[in-house]
Amino acid sequence: MNHFFVYILRCKDGTLYTGWTTDLARRLLAHNKGSASKYTRSRIPVELLYSETLQSKQDAMRREYEIKTWDREKKLSLIRHINE
Repeated sequence: MNHFFVYILRCKDGTLYTGWTTDLARRLLAHNKGSASKYTRSRIPVELLYSETLQSKQDAMRREYEIKTWDREKKLSLIRHINE
């Protein structure tokens, strides 16, 4: 069974980046090598702050979109809630 991950990164400049992947470790390495996205390329290193596992690509894409519509404070609240 495949798993899909939605994740939030903190970039070097303090901004947050949200994405989805099937391999979280590989994707984090790609972000830090500058080969995962245009946005993070100029903002490395990045740090993983949050991730969640979903059962389908569609669920992951929907959740990524949902989180991307949130303001920064709501994203940080989600991260704090998980880390408590």
